[in-house]
Amino acid sequence: MALVRFIGSGDAFGSGGRLQTCILVEDGDWRCLLDCGASSLIGLKAARIDPASIDTVVISHLHGDHFGGLPFFVLDAQFNSPRDAPLMLVGHRDLKDRLRAAMEIFFPGSASIALPGAVEFVEVRPERSTTIGPAVIEVFEVEHACGSPPFALRLTTPSGQLVAYTGDTAWTDALLEVGSGADLLIAEAYFFEKKVPWHLDYATLAAARTELGARRIVVTHLHADMLARLDSVEMEVAHDGLVIDLANSV
Repeated sequence: MALVRFIGSGDAFGSGGRLQTCILVEDGDWRCLLDCGASSLIGLKAARIDPASIDTVVISHLHGDHFGGLPFFVLDAQFNSPRDAPLMLVGHRDLKDRLRAAMEIFFPGSASIALPGAVEFVEVRPERSTTIGPAVIEVFEVEHACGSPPFALRLTTPSGQLVAYTGDTAWTDALLEVGSGADLLIAEAYFFEKKVPWHLDYATLAAARTELGARRIVVTHLHADMLARLDSVEMEVAHDGLVIDLANSV
């Protein structure tokens, strides 16, 4: 059975002292990250999780708090955490160029040294499923300005459990398909009820709770406004270090 561990559950700004988005899905020996924000390597090592044990990283969209940890992750594999097999990086086709550009900005010359042979890029597109090792992923284009199409996703783990994830997005009816029948839906709830472009708020999610159709919903990517209102939240709220056993999801 699969476990889901929140390495980071915060927003881009470290609200509440939380790390940026990084969600570990484990199923047997298979380990996959959903997003890899800039603080992800810190979070993994604090949790004593060997970065070399991560098989796959799925990137929902190309903002730094969701993919900015990859340059450090790749370089750590080169210098500190050697791998037996390439790291599978899954996302929009722009991921390869954006990662290379980020590495060249942070550590000039590093992309040409560290990337060849160290990673395998897998392009995903809406309206088709993609096999990633022993798992299967489907992506859905959502609404979040990030210079490249953003995705929500449905991940079927090797043992058959379904983890859905909204990424960052304004409300779109595509989320009804994303959440339908999921064992766990991980949903952004950036603000409590304030409407801002390109993001979900808790009030919108709560109003659509039944329509979303997931067995369990956990909210994440929390702004300070949301953190200040947790006493009024009736959904489960992620925190750094939260572990969910999908065998017990109801």
